[in-house]
Amino acid sequence: MKRRDFLKGVAVTSAGVALSGGVGTFSNVFAAGKEDFGEIKSLKVHCISETSWFDNATLGKDIKEAGGINTYQYNVAWNVENLGGYAALVEVEALDGKKTKYLLDSGWNTEWMDYVFAKDGIDKMLKSKEINTLIVSHDHIDHYYGLESTLKHQPDIRIFFPSTSMKESFALLKGADFSAKPGQPKNTAPHKGELILTKPNKVYKLQEGAAVVFFDAPATLQVRGENVLYFKIKDKGYVTVTGCCHPGIMTLINYARRNFKDGNKNYGCYGGLHISPFENWDPKMDDLIKGVKAMNMTKVGCNHCTGWVWAEKAALAGIPIVKGTNKNLSYKKTGSLAKAKTSNVFLGNGDEIVF
Repeated sequence: MKRRDFLKGVAVTSAGVALSGGVGTFSNVFAAGKEDFGEIKSLKVHCISETSWFDNATLGKDIKEAGGINTYQYNVAWNVENLGGYAALVEVEALDGKKTKYLLDSGWNTEWMDYVFAKDGIDKMLKSKEINTLIVSHDHIDHYYGLESTLKHQPDIRIFFPSTSMKESFALLKGADFSAKPGQPKNTAPHKGELILTKPNKVYKLQEGAAVVFFDAPATLQVRGENVLYFKIKDKGYVTVTGCCHPGIMTLINYARRNFKDGNKNYGCYGGLHISPFENWDPKMDDLIKGVKAMNMTKVGCNHCTGWVWAEKAALAGIPIVKGTNKNLSYKKTGSLAKAKTSNVFLGNGDEIVF
């Protein structure tokens, strides 16, 4: 069963949620005044894993048996063999040439995350504290349940964490074990470092030219809230990096336009853009292509929950979609979209984008 066929099926119960997050209708987070958090020389994003799961029919069965896409995520019994995860390595080059690495999310299944971390040397970077900050975009299963894969290498890592996360997600930080139910997480390495709980209407500066902004947006499986990364590239403009983009890509771009100095300069974006995650089509998505194109971005890197159908249509419409390389085909597991495609509109596992 193909990913797009499965997602069309679950869209019956959750399309409203998906679309409200995907087309930029959620926009209640706006700060007063114009923020100036500096500039950087360049930004590189490496896709550690954008593969949340591998067999759509199995995932669909798990969700259906638990009561549907809007059930409480900690109540679902997941098939462990089907689980992957989302994570990205974000490398910032400062104006003086110094490079700093950040980890965005920690995936789902620790076995899979241990594999992809080792493949890319993320485990060694964590142990040596070459990466000293984890930004958790949100506490969805595929972005957060693999927390142990990060903390066992560096339990005192600094973490930016949504203040709206579930009580179980806070407990997982402290070393809770929910694994009595299949596919639910455990953490044998309690967090011992600084924990920054992000809230609306505040810009959290990571370093010159890099910041985190929290959006109190709804998502499926009763998850709420998402941290988004913003970077300002000298002489080029702003880059937005997301996990799932539940607030909507236009909301995130317009946030920069309204709240940041020179915010009308949008250089690019990367991440799961949550536009057509169910591979369905709606006239609003045509409007979104027009809206994104009007932002005049130079580079758009997408994968995960963006929707292959939207990315292909966006590329045909002239949006500068950065293509993948099929590196993901060399991984020990591949998702249903992981096959050689001439369009290659997703940045897959192992791919990079430089801004």
